[in-house]
Amino acid sequence: MSDIQEATNQLLDVNLLENQRFVHMTESGHKCESEHLQVTIGATIPTGFEQTAADEVREKLKSPCTISKDRGKIYFDISVESLAQVHCLRSVDNLFVVVQEFKDYQFKETKEEVLKDFEDLAGKLPWSNPMKVWKINTSFKKKKTKRKKINQNSSKDKTNNKREEKTDERDVKNEFTSNALDPHILDYYENPAIKEEISTLVGDDLASFKDETDGSSKEETDHQVLKFRVTCNRAGEKHCFTSNEAARDFGGAVQDYFKWKADMTNFDVEVLLNIHDNEIVVGIALTEESLHRRNITHFGPTTLRSTLAYGMLRLCAPQPSDIIVDPMCGTGAIPIEGATEWSNCYHIAGDNNSLAVNRTANNISSILTKNQIQECKPSWGLPIDAIQWDICSLPLRTASVDIIVTDMPFGKRMGSKKRNWNLYPACLREMSRVCRPGTGRAVLLTQDKKCFTKALSGMGHMWRKVHTVWVNIGGLHAAVYLLKRTAQPFLHPAEQDEEKGTPW
Repeated sequence: MSDIQEATNQLLDVNLLENQRFVHMTESGHKCESEHLQVTIGATIPTGFEQTAADEVREKLKSPCTISKDRGKIYFDISVESLAQVHCLRSVDNLFVVVQEFKDYQFKETKEEVLKDFEDLAGKLPWSNPMKVWKINTSFKKKKTKRKKINQNSSKDKTNNKREEKTDERDVKNEFTSNALDPHILDYYENPAIKEEISTLVGDDLASFKDETDGSSKEETDHQVLKFRVTCNRAGEKHCFTSNEAARDFGGAVQDYFKWKADMTNFDVEVLLNIHDNEIVVGIALTEESLHRRNITHFGPTTLRSTLAYGMLRLCAPQPSDIIVDPMCGTGAIPIEGATEWSNCYHIAGDNNSLAVNRTANNISSILTKNQIQECKPSWGLPIDAIQWDICSLPLRTASVDIIVTDMPFGKRMGSKKRNWNLYPACLREMSRVCRPGTGRAVLLTQDKKCFTKALSGMGHMWRKVHTVWVNIGGLHAAVYLLKRTAQPFLHPAEQDEEKGTPW
């Protein structure tokens, strides 16, 4: 038996042993406390796509979901063991755990009284369970960092092996572990429902590495005072206080309660104070940066959020084997999100700008590299192609496309309002040609609503407007139009002239 085969058997034995131990813990009823923990998670959503996000939560997490009165937020209940799945939602920007919600908070008449109530509120809130969730979430992020360090160490071992041109049993085990450990062991330990009481993984090196990292993190927790900040998001015109005043006084009370250190930039904990009219939600942030920054590494002047791209794609309900085209792809945010989430469809990204096509190609390459690193095996690629073309003359057969999803030029950073009056009708005409009659659909985002409405009115025989979603794009009031292709076949201008009977 070879060394690699022997290491494989050891790995499988350890994995089986720990699975049996976990099953035994479950059957005997000695589950860790966090397994029973039920919490409410809040999520910020691109405005207008709250219903889309709620549908995704119900579909993927099987959890009831409510849409907040404050636009751009949803709330749903989960068990803590589902926390990792929450981070995999495609439609949410930021996540936070709810400490307490006040649906009809009665504000006092004067500013001083209101701010004094905020000070008193901090000591009355049920912080215990939300802080447990925050700690689990933090340890989850630390394990990702730990995984990267292990992979880096294994890479160094490989380099030294090549340099010395010899391999012993320990090097073989390390090299195998760097490939097999990721999906089989580390993902297992990343389950928040499992206690970190298992001392042996595979090999002495990994066991000692785990002890060192766990020990150092314990020291940090014991000896370092957590740094925090309070962020107040306020909406409503009847408040006698400002957001800064609420954050200042509430934050001072939180500091006194926890004995934390205030730091507005380099903080460990971000406490959220969300106020919408008479509704107050206190929460603790679970994301350091927005989850929409997941696909794009090469940005353009009008790069679309990945979460907004997901919402647009979900509107048209892609089916297996559908051909989905973004004829004005920019940096490729929409087709890359589509190829990642709907890999059973074929996605085509096109643009008339060579720089945009290059950015799209680079972003696709980055995604493939990222997937290859995460899976520790060669990537099979993504069902996507990037092409340079003219939107008004697409190199596609008539009635060959199932779905068109694109972000049309607003006439602000790209193009101009004047050009849109000619561009929009030409785009809709060419889209009607390549889209399948009767079943084809299009989801189009634009801020130039007047121009689009005029262009669509001239194409009423080809396109029927089904739904409109109003969104906020960088402070601009924009619209996402869901269109359905009518059953009328497309006729070229020459064929139209023949039907009309052009006189000689």
